[in-house]
Amino acid sequence: MIALIDYDAGNIRSVEKALLRLGQEVCVTRDKEKLLHADKVILPGVGAFGDAMRHLHEYGLVDVIQEIVERKTPFLGICLGLQLLFERSAEAPGVAGLGILKGEILRIPEGEGRKIPHMGWNCLELQNDGRLFRGLEEPPYVYFVHSYYLKAADEQIVKAITDYGVRIHAAVEREYVFACQFHPEKSSAAGLRMLKNFAEL
Repeated sequence: MIALIDYDAGNIRSVEKALLRLGQEVCVTRDKEKLLHADKVILPGVGAFGDAMRHLHEYGLVDVIQEIVERKTPFLGICLGLQLLFERSAEAPGVAGLGILKGEILRIPEGEGRKIPHMGWNCLELQNDGRLFRGLEEPPYVYFVHSYYLKAADEQIVKAITDYGVRIHAAVEREYVFACQFHPEKSSAAGLRMLKNFAEL
């Protein structure tokens, strides 16, 4: 069973629908025991970094997420879920992230012809043999919606990058922790393949 963490962030249902389409058993929950006994856990989300961290604390989910990671349960952060895994974000100065991975979230800089938020399809440049991307025959186009981007401290955990006038660390992997800034559930067949790869770990 794959558990989706419910912490009042947007986009959870579209991830649920994509997993159901793949034939997976899914539950959307913030119940500690259900999360700790799930085979895999996903932290989806669209929204603001500060609000999201406040909700995770209010629902007692910060320690639960840390325990899930310590148990080496496969864990996937999507979009805002990726950002929350890191130490801090320029969107919410002074608010600590989960700190499971090292790095920071920066605002996409203004630039000629560059719209913020970044909304649309970008090609990924794959590197470091990410398990989410196995079986993809060519670099995939995936769908992004974000105004902030990841700069990871360790390049070795970065499995995909994209360019939007700035070099964006678009997907990371360390042991059983995975995360992507883009939305695999909205990224057509390639995105479904990534979710399938995660479900089959």
